[in-house]
Amino acid sequence: MSGSSLRRITLGVGEEMAEQKEMEAERASAPAQRGEDPRSRRVVVQDPIVGQANVSTDGTMIRLREEGWKEVKMSAISQVEVRPPAAKQASSTPQPGSDSKPRPSRRQEDPQVHLTAHSYCAGLWDADELGRHLYAEGLRRGIDQVQQLSSVNDGALWIERVTLTNFPEAVQIVDWSHASGRLWAVGQAVYGEGSETTKAWVEANLDALWAGQGWTVVGALRGLHLDQISVPDEVRQAPGYFESNLARMRYEQFRAQGYPIGSGTVESGGKNVVHHRMRRPGRGWGRNNAQAMLAGLSELHSGRFDRAWQQLQRPAQSHPHS
Repeated sequence: MSGSSLRRITLGVGEEMAEQKEMEAERASAPAQRGEDPRSRRVVVQDPIVGQANVSTDGTMIRLREEGWKEVKMSAISQVEVRPPAAKQASSTPQPGSDSKPRPSRRQEDPQVHLTAHSYCAGLWDADELGRHLYAEGLRRGIDQVQQLSSVNDGALWIERVTLTNFPEAVQIVDWSHASGRLWAVGQAVYGEGSETTKAWVEANLDALWAGQGWTVVGALRGLHLDQISVPDEVRQAPGYFESNLARMRYEQFRAQGYPIGSGTVESGGKNVVHHRMRRPGRGWGRNNAQAMLAGLSELHSGRFDRAWQQLQRPAQSHPHS
């Protein structure tokens, strides 16, 4: 089969998958109908998660022809597995010339939290469109019936809103690496990049944040009077960022309860699901072809492509709610 024929078939299947997912998203979010059984499932459950789940959302960029760089919004839903803390490791050898002992990992006494069985939804959507598709994907994975649900994200307001709308029971958590990165950005802007003062200030505040002392961190940030010096917006806005997110930065409680505190699943999904195929050299994608490819890639990396392909080959069947 020629490359052009394979491309045509792939995009055709992707278009059908995108249309099917759009219909499911509409059905999932539609108002209740008279006579509809509230116990019925609007979306067929596939690969249901049992016990504990996590949902994370992010954005990544692709290039479209005649439009330039545009954001793909995507979400990842995962099974959460919690295991006992790992056995303590012997301390590593200090670097030559260093008088200080290696710092032990903050996580060494925490339960081991692993995210597995990922599924994805991704598209050139605005926040509300992503929200509809995410809600349908959540029903598909059965996360409306799990015992514990978390949502770890980077703190973006649109993600907080979409998550709260779709899954109000979810425990929302700010990704630890984003919170840590904010503190490092402040320390380097104020005390200089690579200085011992910077390291001491950042590590002390990370220890406080890790231990659930968020207000201590807010006080330390406000004491720097960042609004009175010339610093990047990310640094100047740091006190407000931490204060507004305190409820989502209760890391000592989240760790004790076995919740994940990192959003690496959706960030790596951006690279593996989207970038690997859609950030290659060239003129970029046409919008319709990009949507079709994103639908197909989401099913492929969710482990459902073969099933979706087979369903598309069957004669159309009416849905019980149609």
